[in-house]
Amino acid sequence: MALRVLTGVLNDRGSKYAVSGGPARDRAGAEALRAELLRRKKFAKATHNSWALLPSSGDPVKADDSEAGAGMVILRMLEREGLHDHMVIVTRWFGGTHLGGDRFRHVQDCVRHYLAQRGAGD
Repeated sequence: MALRVLTGVLNDRGSKYAVSGGPARDRAGAEALRAELLRRKKFAKATHNSWALLPSSGDPVKADDSEAGAGMVILRMLEREGLHDHMVIVTRWFGGTHLGGDRFRHVQDCVRHYLAQRGAGD
């Protein structure tokens, strides 16, 4: 699999963010990419690994991983970008301070960073 991992994307009040992604055609492909990411101990220990996938055929899939609403934020950004068959995962290591609504902005910033890097690398 072609999992791309970008670490050190964002830090805020002790919370650290990373973003990852790769090609996936359906939920099974998304779960396989997620499993590949979680084989890395650092990511397995993360507080949240929220993700979304917009398949060319079938319904969109997403998971918040206890970061309520994060999967939908990622999904909406994939829809706006028109990026099908590509999963994006935003990882957060909680730093002890609740971020409130800023966490949604951080998820968006991570996805934007991923999309910019993806465009530069392709």
